[in-house]
Amino acid sequence: MKNIFLITIGFVLYIGQIQAQEKNGKEKSQVTTEEFPYFIPKEKPNRPLSAAVARNYDAYEAIRPEQNELYTQFKYTELKGFDYNGGDGTITRRDPSKVIFENGKYYVWYTGRKTAVKAVGMSRAKEATDVIPSSDWDLADIWYATSKDGFTWEEQGIAVARPPKPQAGWRSVTTSAILKFKGKYYLYYQAFMEASGLRGDFCPVAVSYADSPDGPWTSANKVVIPNGPEGSWDQYSIHDPYPLVHDGKIYLYYKGDFDKKPELNPSKIRMQGLAIADNPLGPFTKHPLNPVLNSGHETTLFPYKEGVAALIIKDGMEHNTIQYAKDWVNFEIASITELLPVAAGPFIPDAFTDTKNGRGITWGISHFINAGGDWNHTILARFDCDLSQTIDDQQMKEHHYNYSPEFHYTHKLSEKQLERIQQQTDNLKN
Repeated sequence: MKNIFLITIGFVLYIGQIQAQEKNGKEKSQVTTEEFPYFIPKEKPNRPLSAAVARNYDAYEAIRPEQNELYTQFKYTELKGFDYNGGDGTITRRDPSKVIFENGKYYVWYTGRKTAVKAVGMSRAKEATDVIPSSDWDLADIWYATSKDGFTWEEQGIAVARPPKPQAGWRSVTTSAILKFKGKYYLYYQAFMEASGLRGDFCPVAVSYADSPDGPWTSANKVVIPNGPEGSWDQYSIHDPYPLVHDGKIYLYYKGDFDKKPELNPSKIRMQGLAIADNPLGPFTKHPLNPVLNSGHETTLFPYKEGVAALIIKDGMEHNTIQYAKDWVNFEIASITELLPVAAGPFIPDAFTDTKNGRGITWGISHFINAGGDWNHTILARFDCDLSQTIDDQQMKEHHYNYSPEFHYTHKLSEKQLERIQQQTDNLKN
């Protein structure tokens, strides 16, 4: 009797299992054959999705660019008030700092070079002298300008001049970054002690401080961000210092050039690191996960919500992206865009307020290299965008630019490429 009972129970369980499998099979079949809906669901559908469609929901703030606060196009405006000596390359302005608003006006600092002759180029650095610059940023000082509206600027003169030899920066001081912390102002900058191109583009980071954005500026007379040990990614280059305030500390991001291989073009790659300090004058501690960004030629970041966003402008696998790190360290791609501002210095009202809800940015100052067809001449320009929680400018959220045929034709084949193509055609004839 007991055996008959066990057999009956086993049979019932078996039949139940078969029915469940058939039901699951039917449900699975219904799910996989169901078409993706015409109107895209706001929430991630409970159905199998391709990796690309799943990424739309998992990786981005919104599934449409125009609904993504961290997506924008960029518009550019020529600045008024700056003279470039007819564009002959003897006057250059580049690498602007963040823009700040103090004393009823905007302030920006930048690399300024005013020499009797234009730069000869890094490849001819051995020809550089005390009056002949090698690169566009050689023999430069930190200048500053003010504006009432952000479009017309008045140059105020040199903020930080090159110190006497052999102090750091005696050859050139460049690529400044402004910080306001506990009522004082700090300018970080690259301090060159040789002409760029002699060995590369090597320099430490120095800092000066003042009680007013108009100065006078006092040098701290020390290197604040030291190069890494031999064999490390930042052993030679620590460029583009970029300070923000977070958790009561100075979070200073910077760029490194490394993995230089002469047989490749470009011969090196660029990534970005983070150094943190309690005091603007240091000591700074480099983050153990450095580099924290795997791409980007310049550093441009701003507080956004509880985290920080970064413009990844040029160079690297993830160039032309805007990225976000909720924890200020681990960045993910938030959007992909085009025509990003080069060496951007945005106006960030909450850059130094230790905000826990960063509002984003809408404009700033950047630069254009190759001004007038001369790669050793750079000019400043204004950019506008909508990377802000405060505004909603749908004209900034369009999905692509329509470039003219003439624009495309400027990106033409080189003589070497034309010869290669001709050789391929000749090989087909033989």
